[in-house]
Order: sequence, then C-alpha cells, then structure tokens
Amino acid sequence: MKKKYIVTFITCLVMLAGFFIVFRIINPSADRDTIKVGFIYDNDESTAYTYNFSLAKDALEKKYGDRIQIYTSSNVLDDEMEEPLRKLAVNGCDIIFFNGYSEMVKELADEYPNTQFCQTSYMDMNGVSVPENYHTFKGEAYQGRYVSGIAAGMKIKQLISDGIIGEEDALVGFVAAFPTSEVISGYTAFILGVRSIVPQAVMKVAYTNTWSSYAHEKSAAQQLINDGCVIISQHTDTIGPAIACEETPQKKAVYFVGYNQSMSEVAPMTSLVTSRICWEPYVLGAVEAVMNNKKIEKVVQGNVNGNDIAAGYEFGWVETIDLNLQACAPGTQQAMDVAIDKFKRGHNDFVFKGDYTGTNPENISDKISLKNGYIENENTSYPTFHYILDDVITILK
Repeated sequence: MKKKYIVTFITCLVMLAGFFIVFRIINPSADRDTIKVGFIYDNDESTAYTYNFSLAKDALEKKYGDRIQIYTSSNVLDDEMEEPLRKLAVNGCDIIFFNGYSEMVKELADEYPNTQFCQTSYMDMNGVSVPENYHTFKGEAYQGRYVSGIAAGMKIKQLISDGIIGEEDALVGFVAAFPTSEVISGYTAFILGVRSIVPQAVMKVAYTNTWSSYAHEKSAAQQLINDGCVIISQHTDTIGPAIACEETPQKKAVYFVGYNQSMSEVAPMTSLVTSRICWEPYVLGAVEAVMNNKKIEKVVQGNVNGNDIAAGYEFGWVETIDLNLQACAPGTQQAMDVAIDKFKRGHNDFVFKGDYTGTNPENISDKISLKNGYIENENTSYPTFHYILDDVITILK
C-alpha cells in the first residue's frame, strides 16, 4: 500500500516538473525576477524635454526597484543612434524607450524580435505598417497647451482690467523650434486657449530652427518682448525664453508660460504655469506588459490605433503644474479646471473650433475652416494640425 502511495507521489512530482518545463518554454518571461530596460535620450537631463522624459525612468525605478535593470544612453543624435540601440538590444534589453526622431528604430525592430522598441511618435502613424515589436506613443499635448493658454488669457484680461495694457495690446509671443505639425498644433491650441478668455488676442511666432539653443531662444523671446508681447511661451528646450521674461524691467508687463519643465525657480516673478506631457503612465504600463508577457496596447490605457497610443488628461498623460499664485490672475485655477474636466470626460472637440480659417505654410492653396472643428490625435498620437490661423498668428521673418 505504501509503495502505491510512493509511486503515486513520484508520478505527481514528475508531472509537475513536466508542466513547469512546458510552461517555461511557452511563457519564458512569466516568472523572471528582473527585466532589462533601456533608455536612449536625444539630449541630456539638463534640457527640459529630456529631463521631463527621464522622470518616467525615475518612476520606474521607484516602482520596481531591483526587479529591473536600467541602461541609459544620453546625447544620442538621431543619425547616430544605431550603435547605442543595437548595443542595448544585443545586451538583452527586453524593452527600449527612445525619445528622439529616427526611422532607424522601426527598421531595427525587425532584427531583434525579442525586444520591444517604444518610440515617442515623430510622424503620422495612421495606417502605417510596423513590426509587431515596434510601438509609438505621445501625450495629447494640445490639451495642456489649451489649458495653459487659459491661464495666459486670464492674466491678459487682468492686465487690461487694471489698465496696465489696452485691449489692442493683447499680444502673445511664441518661441518655436521648427514649423512641424507638432509645434504648430501646440501653439495654435495655446492661442485658442488665450482667445477663449480674451477673444481679440493675437500671436507672433519666432522660429529658432533648433530644438535646443539657449542663445537663440532667449534672443527670439527678447525680440517678441520688444515687439510688445505681454505673454511668452515656447516649444523649445532651454530656459532662455523664461530668463528673457524674468530679466525684463518690471515696469513692462511680461509673463511666461512653460512647457515640459517648471520655470518657477528661474522665473519666479514672471512664470505663470507649465504644461507637460507625463510619460510615466506609458512607460510604467509598457514595462508591466513585458513583465507579464502581454501586448503593450492591451495593458496601457489610451487612444489605441494599432501599435500607437495617445492620451491626455483622462489617463494622466498630460498635466498642468506649478501655477504661480503670486503672479496669476484670480480665478485662474477654476477657469483651467473647467477645461480640464471636459478633457477628462472625453470632450476634445472644442479646442480647434470656431470662426477661423487656416493656411498650410507649405502650400498656401491648402486652406481649412474650423467652423465644424478639427479633432486632434483622432487616429494617431502624432499631432497633425498644421495650418496657420489667418489674422490670428503672424510668423516673424
């Protein structure tokens, strides 16, 4: 009888061992203690864009601790990133995040099918065929731009009410890197947020033709200030525009609205508010998916189109931070909250809408009317609005 029990027990152990081996073959990552995560930055953490992106790495380390091994390469130019990308893949990174703009990421994904390649989107991905292990993602930045534009509009309204400027002086300045749809979409949403409070406000845009140059950005901001702009914002990567505002004599009303990184420390008197894309929800969710051997787009919450994901306030992908209560107008938080609540409830059709027409700067015969509205990020995480609003936005030469 005892032998029968022993044989039965041994048989069960053999079956369990066999099941375990088969399970490991089918699902090799199911019980891994650690995974390797790679980050490739197009700049370093001294710049606003990369610093903001690196916060996701910090959140990853805080959440998973020793369960992850992180490898980072910084200051990797788009045309020089093949070697560091291959190095991370060859060294066994299970997932790699890249915050730059390069076709190489998509091309290399085919060569390393066991690595998930996640890139901040740099083009319209709608209908684009990609390898199964290549993914794109981006926060719906226009939402934050619109909300921060409300803060700027509230300040302009206060300046007019206090008699500091006249209604004809409601002039906004924007320091922009390049005339891409990502940049144009952002500054258009910003001025439309301003005009939701001050309908007569207009904007001047100065391009620097570089993402990161303190001297060029500060000089562009100073030009806009000299032209009479009372609010300055930016889609560039240094503190130059904020410093230009802070150094302006106090007798001249000039205020600053930031992007990606709070400027309250470098511009405590003039900084109003900052909007940022929050990369943490995607990065944390993507790593969780890899740990559990699941498809990233099945785990991360957002507006999913194939292997591409976008989201805004509703899933925490966009944030408005560091409202300066000493500088902003009374009621600013409440005014912003109204718009934020709309975004959180899924309403996004009110931003690019109104009695406006726009012109494509690359083809002046290409016009658009916003009477029926334009839905940004409807089918792709990359911003696609690329029209300059007639009689509202002026591009400086």
